[in-house]
Amino acid sequence: MARVTVEDCVLRIPNRFELVMLASQRAREISSGAQETVTRDNDKNPVIALREIADETIDLAEVQETLVSGLQKHRPEEDHEDDLDETDTLAIQSAIAAETGMTIGGDSTITSRPGASEDDDALASALAKANEATTAAGSAPAAEAPAENAAEAEASAADETS
Repeated sequence: MARVTVEDCVLRIPNRFELVMLASQRAREISSGAQETVTRDNDKNPVIALREIADETIDLAEVQETLVSGLQKHRPEEDHEDDLDETDTLAIQSAIAAETGMTIGGDSTITSRPGASEDDDALASALAKANEATTAAGSAPAAEAPAENAAEAEASAADETS
C-alpha cells in the first residue's frame, strides 16, 4: 500500500526529497498527537502522512513552514542581538568600571572618577563612543575587556563605529 501512496504523492509533490521531508514532518506531528485527517486502517504514522498528502487533506504550506522553522538555528521572531538585558549590561559596565577605576552614572554612562589620569579619561571616552555606537545599531553595549591603553581603546571604538 505504501508504494501506491508514494506514487500518488509524487503527483502532488514532484520532488521526492521534498516529499520525504514533508511526510516525515507530518509523521512526527502525528506521533506528537496531531489530529489525523484520514482513517488509520492499522497503518503506521509515515503511511498515514503519505495518505494525507495524496488525498490533499492537510495544508502542505503549513507543514513546510513547521519543518523549516524547526530546522532553523536563527528564528526571525527572536531578538538575536547579543541577548543581553539591562541587568547584564549594567553588570558588565560595573565590572569594566571597577577594573579601570571609573564610575557608572544613572544613565549607564561610564565616566572617570575625580583625580583620574588622562589615560582613564581617554578610555572612558572610548567606552562611551562604543556604547553609543552599539546602542544606535540596536544591540547591547560592548562587553569587551578594557584596552591596555587609551590608543587601543580609541582604535577599537573607531572600528566599531565604521
